[in-house]
Order: sequence, then structure tokens, then C-alpha cells
Amino acid sequence: MSLRTARLARRRRMINRRIVLLCGLRHNGRMTERKPPGVSFESFVDKQIRDAEARGDFASLPGAGRPLRDDDTSYDELWWIKRKMAREGLSVLPPTLALRKEAEDALATAAEAPSEHAVRTIITAINAKIRDMMFKPPPGPPLGLKPYDVDEVVRQWREGREGPGATPEA
Repeated sequence: MSLRTARLARRRRMINRRIVLLCGLRHNGRMTERKPPGVSFESFVDKQIRDAEARGDFASLPGAGRPLRDDDTSYDELWWIKRKMAREGLSVLPPTLALRKEAEDALATAAEAPSEHAVRTIITAINAKIRDMMFKPPPGPPLGLKPYDVDEVVRQWREGREGPGATPEA
């Protein structure tokens, strides 16, 4: 039996126990009637569920109205690590790839910056990170980036701002 199958079987047993308890198989401290002969087990359980709903046993269960967790995805043996990293806000990317993404975001932010001074500040900050990564390479794929030419980025920013709102600042 695979780990996924065992996990699903354990989950089904747990759900069945909850249904048995919630559906009135133990109602008011006593057992309900036994399954009559000739009645399929599924029909008997369906009747127990309907009776429990009529009594209001499902009215105020914890978690009511909240979506179920997405557990029907394919099994991944690192699921708990991924959830923990997501809760902690950690990235799965190696540092070099994370810096590449940050550099792309910095260029996009610089293109939308309100002033030349802001463009220079953004590009200077990302260049410092790129230089640091170049001189102290971390594990992972090669960075493949070189520091940006600040004056070239400012020139491109000016070209993008040509028109009524362009204000050169130093």
C-alpha cells in the first residue's frame, strides 16, 4: 500500500468516525437502532444523516462556512515543508534566481518612478546587491547579471517620460 493510499484510508476512517458520532449513532447517550436486515448500509447511513440534519446536529460545527483545505492535489512528500515555508514567507528560489527576479522588478519600478532621483536610487540599490552577489557567489545557478548602467537606465526613463510631465532632477 502506497503512502498516499494509506493516508487516504486513514482520512476516510476518521471521517467515518465523525459521521457515526454526528449522525446520531450515539444520540442522547444511547445507541440508535441497528441496521435492519435487507436495508443496504448506504441507505441506513443516509437515513441517519438526514435524521441528524433534522435534529440540527450539523448546525454549529467548527469550521462551518469555511472552505476545505486543498488536499485533493497529487501527493507531494514535501507538502509540509512547502506549507511551512509559505506560512513563514520564505522563498523556494535559489538566491541567484531571486535576485534576477528582484532586478527585473527594480527595472519595472524604475520605469514607473516619479523622478530621476528615484530612478537613480532604485538602480543604485539593485546594483549594490548584484555586485555583492557577483563577488560572493552563493550556491545555485550562475547569476548571469551585471550591474546596470545608471545613466543608460535614466536615459531610457527620460525617453519613456518624453512629453508634458518630464522633469529632470539630479
